[in-house]
Amino acid sequence: MTPDATRRQPWLHELELAVHGHATALSERDGTMAAPGTGVFVDDRRVVSHLRVLADDHAGDLVMSSSVGPETHVLTSMRHLGTPGPDPTVELRRVRAVHDAGMTETIRLTSRAAETVRTRLVVEIGGDGASLGAVKSGEPAGPLLPTMTAGARTPDVVLTWSDDRHLTHVVTEPRPSAVEAGEPDRPSRIRFDLEVPAGQTRSVRVSVVTQRLAATAFDADPGADLVDWSSVLVEAADTRLDVVVSSALEDLRQLTMRDPDAPDDVFAGAGSPWYLTLFGRDSIWAARLSLPFGTTLAGGTLRTLARRQGRVDDPTTAEEPGKILHEVRRERYVDDVTGLALPSTYYGTVDATSLWVCLLHDAWRHGLPEDEVRDLLSPLRAALGWIAHQVQDSPDGLLRYVDRSGTGLANQGWKDSGDSMRRSDGSIAPAPIALLEAQTYAVEAARKARALLEALDAGTPQELADLDRLADALATRVREAYWVRGPRGPHLAMALDADGRPVDGIGSNMGHALGSGALTADEATLVADTLTGPDLLGPYGIATLSRSNPAYNPIGYHTGSVWVHDTAIGLLGLVAEARTERAGDVARSLVASSVAFGYRWPELYAGDPVLGRPAPYPASCRPQAWSAASAAAVVTAVLGLRVDVPGRKVEVRPLPSLPFGPLTVRGLRFGPAAFSVTVAADGTATVEGLPDDVAVATA
Repeated sequence: MTPDATRRQPWLHELELAVHGHATALSERDGTMAAPGTGVFVDDRRVVSHLRVLADDHAGDLVMSSSVGPETHVLTSMRHLGTPGPDPTVELRRVRAVHDAGMTETIRLTSRAAETVRTRLVVEIGGDGASLGAVKSGEPAGPLLPTMTAGARTPDVVLTWSDDRHLTHVVTEPRPSAVEAGEPDRPSRIRFDLEVPAGQTRSVRVSVVTQRLAATAFDADPGADLVDWSSVLVEAADTRLDVVVSSALEDLRQLTMRDPDAPDDVFAGAGSPWYLTLFGRDSIWAARLSLPFGTTLAGGTLRTLARRQGRVDDPTTAEEPGKILHEVRRERYVDDVTGLALPSTYYGTVDATSLWVCLLHDAWRHGLPEDEVRDLLSPLRAALGWIAHQVQDSPDGLLRYVDRSGTGLANQGWKDSGDSMRRSDGSIAPAPIALLEAQTYAVEAARKARALLEALDAGTPQELADLDRLADALATRVREAYWVRGPRGPHLAMALDADGRPVDGIGSNMGHALGSGALTADEATLVADTLTGPDLLGPYGIATLSRSNPAYNPIGYHTGSVWVHDTAIGLLGLVAEARTERAGDVARSLVASSVAFGYRWPELYAGDPVLGRPAPYPASCRPQAWSAASAAAVVTAVLGLRVDVPGRKVEVRPLPSLPFGPLTVRGLRFGPAAFSVTVAADGTATVEGLPDDVAVATA
């Protein structure tokens, strides 16, 4: 497939986004939907492509807008109404709330004028039924779907239209003064004749409600009601951290969805709007990073992925026995911009299987009930079998990948763009690639699986010995093949290329090796120094590629941009390896970036400041699951928190720099028990709420 160069993916950085599970709403800052990429999407279909609110044919002047979780708030001044003068006296507030069947928009007109205000409020609305892939590819909006006005038997429904996936109703309160059905080139118009006495408010509510007409491969409903983080509260001297955590956890909660095959299991959809579905790597990291606040998300994610674990060898989907999938879509996914064409269930990932194993171990440590862990031992062994098989079949004993379909992902690690693997001279390394982090994830997975099986008395001596050998062999190969010497001394290469040569560009990949058990203490020190050096660490996070690389581009997808989760993983690695000298700087860089983006982290951004702020990556998802979950990683790192429920112990070793000053964190979880940690100005930690038999170690 040849990409269509005439189409461009819509930019999102100036849009307002609200999300609730499988439904999301994107608009311009004034609430209007008509521009590329905007609309209400349900199950990856655009059920509303046009939405505009007018008073006497005036859109008003935008004052401010903001979004968090499922809501968007817009404040507009209607300067053509009310008492003439320099100060506006009539304002229009819109509160958009996305729900599992669509959205509800409450429009409030408030007058502070001297006299009663009279206006004709009109809501223009229509939908084109476009697929998410077509919208993402930059395909122009199609004609509006045929729309009918409702009859007397449905007094609340005023308009109805349908595509091949959904029946869409528009419901209003109160009943409108008039309704005019639209045409393919003209939206429907709903009119309300309003009178607003001085000092009062009149409200109109317009709801978009959808019904599924046809099932797809993965109709996942919202899962926010299954995740309870209401007790989580951060109170820091630097109050920015408080807002970062509360906002991010609400975004993450609203990204959660239920497994269609087991609705009591919940996972995090990767991000709005393009990836509101199950992604192996993204969903695992989101669950793993959020473990300090409970295991509900982790347990649901583990089981949802285990149900879809690979069973056969199929080159068209990249499925292999024991392999954890890359993504599940509701329909086959085609992107004309990139030329990507993926089946609805796609397994093209080299790292999700190892990460699944690590999540199972870490969830067990955080209190996932033992019976739930034991129920997952069969898929655990299948996952370990896949890892061992890949290593054994590889000519150099390393985990590698190559797209055998011709339309899948060229790179199958988290840096999955085709130009991400760069040598020190800026050139692109050829596939098949052996990523550094894929090897160290596998080392960590083997060692954690061994610890889990031994603790549960579920592993045979041969099984445990095989896992030891696998971990030791991979760690040795990393030590022998990935260390290179550059102008600033030795560092870890990002990967080995098709010919076994190191991809010697300095990248953030090395941060994922920290804490994996694949490095010696001296090696970890070298990695920590490089990761936090000026070539990678900036004021807003760790760059994906070194600033000294000729290919460095601060707004390049994986060639210099900052990814929130990538920086957070590096931060956790620094703490795990006790290389905390610069960990406070990394934590502060993440909080600073969140503040710069209105306390809602995007997927990625340019870390080099422009007028003292990070520049947006215009096509970035926002909110994005592993970005939002990074707030929990900051808390974990700042507290130096380690929870071991089976071992009945908790460690709290706060960062010596106290990057956000004294703080208290409530709502941490030790299995079913909630506990809190308070860190005083002198670094002394106090832990409250743990069961009496739990040992607490503090610095």
